[in-house]
Amino acid sequence: MAARMTAKPKVTECPDCDGNGEITETVRVGARKGRATGHQQSAVCLTCWGTGEIPADD
Repeated sequence: MAARMTAKPKVTECPDCDGNGEITETVRVGARKGRATGHQQSAVCLTCWGTGEIPADD
């Protein structure tokens, strides 16, 4: 009996992180308004939770 071939689901890259799973955020310091510094830090993309793929719509 032959194994059945199934098509892989099409993967769409996350538009917010371009498929990397990480985004860059500006570092802010200080109370209330938070003065933006010239530094940036890496953060997990909240749209795809670091997978780099758009979540499936149910």
